[in-house]
Amino acid sequence: MKLQELTEKPDLFTGGHRACAGCGFPILIRLVMSVVDTPVVVGAATGCLSVTTALYPYSSWRVPFIHNAFENAAATISGVEAAYCTFKRRGRLNTEIRFIAFGGDGGTYDIGLQSLSGTMERGHRILYICYDNGAYANTGIQRSSATPRGANTTTTPVGKKSYGKIRPRKNLTYIMADHGIPYVAQAAISHWRDLMTKTKKALETEGPSFINVMAPCRLSWGNNPQETVDLVEEAVNSCCWPLFEVENGKWRLNFKPKTKTPYHHWLRRQTRFRHLFHPTENEELIQDLQAEVDRNWEELLSRCQ
Repeated sequence: MKLQELTEKPDLFTGGHRACAGCGFPILIRLVMSVVDTPVVVGAATGCLSVTTALYPYSSWRVPFIHNAFENAAATISGVEAAYCTFKRRGRLNTEIRFIAFGGDGGTYDIGLQSLSGTMERGHRILYICYDNGAYANTGIQRSSATPRGANTTTTPVGKKSYGKIRPRKNLTYIMADHGIPYVAQAAISHWRDLMTKTKKALETEGPSFINVMAPCRLSWGNNPQETVDLVEEAVNSCCWPLFEVENGKWRLNFKPKTKTPYHHWLRRQTRFRHLFHPTENEELIQDLQAEVDRNWEELLSRCQ
């Protein structure tokens, strides 16, 4: 990618949306849409993305945009792709068009997983991107299966009998890789070149592709707006959110930090984890959380060798 050429391309996603200052997904969308070289149709599950960028009669999208319910963004975009393939086969269209769906972790890890899995299994040529902020942020910050263990949410509140969410997060990127689709990746808004490269690869892939991207909700995470990108970078450096890709079954690590930072440094910067740092009472839990990150990192390294 030549950066000069990217700066001269027209914006397919404009400013003026209603997302919070410091929100992660507008950064993600700008990076993704900047590498789109063909006409594109975008679909999105219900969530902060849809209600802040396409509130009728206004839109931040300069491409066709379809808003769907939580559970069916993947099914809808696969239907549009199937109709497109039919038109091409009948000679009614000869334009190359790509199809992208966005969903938060609520609409991807949980409510929309059945729809997403079916779309991938059927082999539709679409790119599904999850903007993972680790909660149902749009509906009141409830826990999702992407919420990290120990997080305080409105459905896993901290109290005398609870330290927050007690279950580890679901590894959705691995689940999607197990579908045997041509391209799966994990990326982060802090590592913009890596994200853009993976998006370009995914759009050029013949068949379904999936990218899981860490994109914080600063309200549910409890960080200052100006810290969002730096906080994601620290997640990558702590190896709790590694950057990797699975291309035609081959696992590849895209970034290995020179110095792996302690996981608790990342936790401490977010108010959703501040209860973990009351004097001495959660030292064992923090050690256990670090051990969990270390195990997952070692497993990934073994897959990528």
